[in-house]
Amino acid sequence: MTQYLISFDEGAMAVPEEELLEVAQAAHEVAKEAKAAGVWVLGGGLKDHKEASVVSTDGAVTDGLPPEGKGSLGGFAVVDVPSREEALKWAAKIALACRCAQEVREFMPDPTL
Repeated sequence: MTQYLISFDEGAMAVPEEELLEVAQAAHEVAKEAKAAGVWVLGGGLKDHKEASVVSTDGAVTDGLPPEGKGSLGGFAVVDVPSREEALKWAAKIALACRCAQEVREFMPDPTL
């Protein structure tokens, strides 16, 4: 099995506030389905990037994203599936539930394992 990151950028979910509960419930249903199928690893939505901190290689901490940051992750799921095609099927379910396009990326294998 291979793990895939399914994600969307912050701001991609252009959902009216009154529909957020409906979207959250739909996303939770997909997560439950993935758990029942045994492919769910973890996932969730992320708070606003303004609440993030960046820790540099010298240990310095800066609040918020660095200015060169191009985008921020808004939410993600990690699935462990036998093929890219299977990951794409789960991404389609998440896209429908979250009402926004999803990016699918395979995790690199760990050569030490």
